Amino acid sequence: MANSSLYFLGFLACLFLCSSCQASGKTWCVAQTAAPDDKLQAFLIATCERYNCKAIMPGGPCYQPANIHNHASYALDIAYRGTGVCNPDVGTPTITDPSFGSCHYP
Repeated sequence: MANSSLYFLGFLACLFLCSSCQASGKTWCVAQTAAPDDKLQAFLIATCERYNCKAIMPGGPCYQPANIHNHASYALDIAYRGTGVCNPDVGTPTITDPSFGSCHYP
């Protein structure tokens, strides 16, 4: 009986937290896990020609881990902020803030 009550309380807490995230309307755009590296690289180059990618440059707060997926995710979100569109070819919207450590997504 006690376990059932705890599970129910946990379920209610999760439901409340998930509802709060969606109610805030905050979404981000990140790289699809299966997106090919060449497409991510092309998107990254094109985006950084148009937007400020200083955060993913060496020494920037989002440079590490220095891999295409991490850098493309940041670029996708910058472009998403500018256009309102999460590129469907390589990106996917999420309600989970992808920020980590000193790297803060807009």
